[in-house]
Amino acid sequence: MSTLKNFVAVDWRAGKDKIYFFFKDSNTYSRFDLGENKVDEGYPAEITADNWGSFHAHVKDLRFGFTVTGVGGHPNGGDDILWLFYYANGTPMVCKYDQDYDKVTGTYRLEDSLWHSLLPYFDRIVAGTWWEIFGFKYLFKFLTNDGHYINFNYRTQKTSIKPITPDSWPGLGPYKNRIITAVQNDAPLFDSYFYIFLTNNRYIRYNIKDNRAETGPTTIDDDTWPGLIQD
Repeated sequence: MSTLKNFVAVDWRAGKDKIYFFFKDSNTYSRFDLGENKVDEGYPAEITADNWGSFHAHVKDLRFGFTVTGVGGHPNGGDDILWLFYYANGTPMVCKYDQDYDKVTGTYRLEDSLWHSLLPYFDRIVAGTWWEIFGFKYLFKFLTNDGHYINFNYRTQKTSIKPITPDSWPGLGPYKNRIITAVQNDAPLFDSYFYIFLTNNRYIRYNIKDNRAETGPTTIDDDTWPGLIQD
């Protein structure tokens, strides 16, 4: 069995809920259908200008990404926007990808974007997501490569960084230095999960609403993530 290493996972909310996995070393990606609980037929596929537009040239430098609905999209809301954060010639950048139209609609220097408050932490962030719980519509959380997490309020642009502890992230503490990437599954009716992928083909399912790890570390294999690992 091959080992998952240099990859980034992002959520896809337009249409059927999916998780996209970008494998940077091979310049390929897979689409995992959450409803069907398996990778779609024909994947992994090569990343090209035909399927990812102008962003395709930057996948090797992708750091993290996440999707929001009605935040930074159409003024009337409702747009599912995937934000992809990467380097271009050493400069932190962000790509705005409209999932409803399946195309790139903007690229920005991070310092000139809606997400400019993340710039001081850019080198450290490995994953982020919209922390959708009641009363916190504008809260985003990010995990770093050195055992910390960042709270970011999109409306006020305020950030704070704190260590991952048993109190702040119950169940994640022992694995805080093994995080490769993480991605949200907002499909369940009552719960929303944050899948945190670790080294050595392991992952943790983290319940966002209850703020605790429900399972893990669990082995990533053809039973837990059918079709994700290609031999």
